[in-house]
Amino acid sequence: MAREEDRRPIRSGRLDAPLTQRRSLRPQVDSETFGKISERVARFIGSWRFIAYMTVFIVVWVAWNVFAPDELRPDGFPFIFLTLLLSLQASYAAPLILLAQNRQADRDRITYADDRARAERLMAETEFLSREIAALRVALGEVATRDFIRGELEDLLDELEERAKNADKEDNGQAK
Repeated sequence: MAREEDRRPIRSGRLDAPLTQRRSLRPQVDSETFGKISERVARFIGSWRFIAYMTVFIVVWVAWNVFAPDELRPDGFPFIFLTLLLSLQASYAAPLILLAQNRQADRDRITYADDRARAERLMAETEFLSREIAALRVALGEVATRDFIRGELEDLLDELEERAKNADKEDNGQAK
């Protein structure tokens, strides 16, 4: 089934008639599905399980072609057919791995852009909060703190006690 954007409009000579869509003979491939498949294949090719499977396959292939009777050996000593199979596998694996890497790079690019935007927002919020804290500190510099009031009250109490002592001395001096 052709996708809507892949169809090209056919222009007719009439301006009052709508454009009709022409079907393309090219095969239509959903790049998202193909990308997901390529990622799965690349993930499998990059696994230890694949290496184990390939090792077992090659060992069995070589052992069969060395120890089997001559009429049952599909591939003789230089193992040309095995080499061809491995080359074919590599020729398909390389582009699939590159496709998967490109998709991962695109995801990483989007993630980095999101991280960068988040970091910029956090920096702006941090700067705003820093300015607010600085403004609060300036405002607190103008407001009397508990320690300041306590110190002022102690000074006033000392001054009152001093005056009371002076007043007692004056009263004692006048009473004599």
